Amino acid sequence: MQARNHLDALVHSVKKSLGEYGEKVGSDEKGKIEAALKDAEELLKQQDAGKEALETKAEALMTASQKLGEAMYAKSQAEAQTANAGEAGAGGSGKESDEKVVDAEFTEVKDKK
Repeated sequence: MQARNHLDALVHSVKKSLGEYGEKVGSDEKGKIEAALKDAEELLKQQDAGKEALETKAEALMTASQKLGEAMYAKSQAEAQTANAGEAGAGGSGKESDEKVVDAEFTEVKDKK
């Protein structure tokens, strides 16, 4: 049962990632991932699928989707570098911002009802 749930979760995850990052991998890799997804889905439809078969398909799907993971990682790294460069450019200019920060104390007043 655990192997079936693992494969089902993996199929869902890979489908979602393929939808988001599918254009980042080559058509050859995308075809391999889609074929592994199809095989895994067909196996999940079989109620009498054995644990070994489920684990084998999960391993095959993970191997096929490895390039997809690399594309996702590369995109997140590029976004992080862009964000860091933007912060360094804004913070490293040495000029103070036009915003005025006010430090204030307050007391809570409770209305009488």
